[in-house]
Amino acid sequence: MKSRNFIPLVLVMLIFWATNAQESLKEDRKAIKEMCGCFEVTFKYTETFAPEIDYEKAYDYTATALEWAEMIEEDDEKISIQHLLVINDSTIIKHWRQDWTYEDRTRYEYDKDNKWKFVKSPKKAVKGQWTQSVYQVDDSPRYSGSATWIHADGRHYWDDEADSPLPRREYSKRSDYNVMNRGNHVEITDYGWLHEQDNKKIIREDGEEDVLLVQEKGYNVYKKVPDSKCLAAKNWWKENKEFWVKARKNWATIFDNNEDLTLKKSVDGKPLFMHLFPMDVNTSEDKIEATIEEFIEE
Repeated sequence: MKSRNFIPLVLVMLIFWATNAQESLKEDRKAIKEMCGCFEVTFKYTETFAPEIDYEKAYDYTATALEWAEMIEEDDEKISIQHLLVINDSTIIKHWRQDWTYEDRTRYEYDKDNKWKFVKSPKKAVKGQWTQSVYQVDDSPRYSGSATWIHADGRHYWDDEADSPLPRREYSKRSDYNVMNRGNHVEITDYGWLHEQDNKKIIREDGEEDVLLVQEKGYNVYKKVPDSKCLAAKNWWKENKEFWVKARKNWATIFDNNEDLTLKKSVDGKPLFMHLFPMDVNTSEDKIEATIEEFIEE
């Protein structure tokens, strides 16, 4: 009798687990898509603790922006969001991109000095998790990490730690560290969403232990406003998105090699984005491919 009851009990448990998993996945996707729309953004950073008492902390950094975030790709296991800056209501600058992929076993983790390591994780290590991969303005890699979205007590958030290059606000101004270890907290709020950071500015050398230069707190608030405020960005993307489809296609081919990747910082004295930004939708895929390939170290 006991064995007869055991099979239905197992079936009930499997059905319960599958139902909960599907509901959680639905909540995950809803949370991620809440990061789409028009936002007034405030960026705030302050250095906090330094191990060396003679370290002179940098000035606090504060900035504001108007940003349009458009979902450019969606399927059952991927959501891609392109960010665009709106300057003076009419000037548009292609900004960062974030791709969210479900139970993704492969990603590129930043090492140092424009080098990314290809990493493949065991299936069980990413079960139920979403990988956030962040890309530069030219669609080259920046950083990525994998974690589980949490939906509890009325909150919806995702926490991860990932190494990255220096942030744009510092990469042309500082050379006293070469890796930023980012503690990323992404939370959906009643006003929009929050990107809270607990960062470590690190000196990394081959064969040596990482050296902590200073810790930093970041607090980036994305306040949702009517989409009409970002109309110029929406229109700009409609006119230019096909060019960036070609660029992403070329990058995807490179990433699909599943090999470590090292990129040159410049070619002919200019970074990659300065080569790509003057191009338009009529640029051939061959030219885009050749331009990107010039930046890849053999």
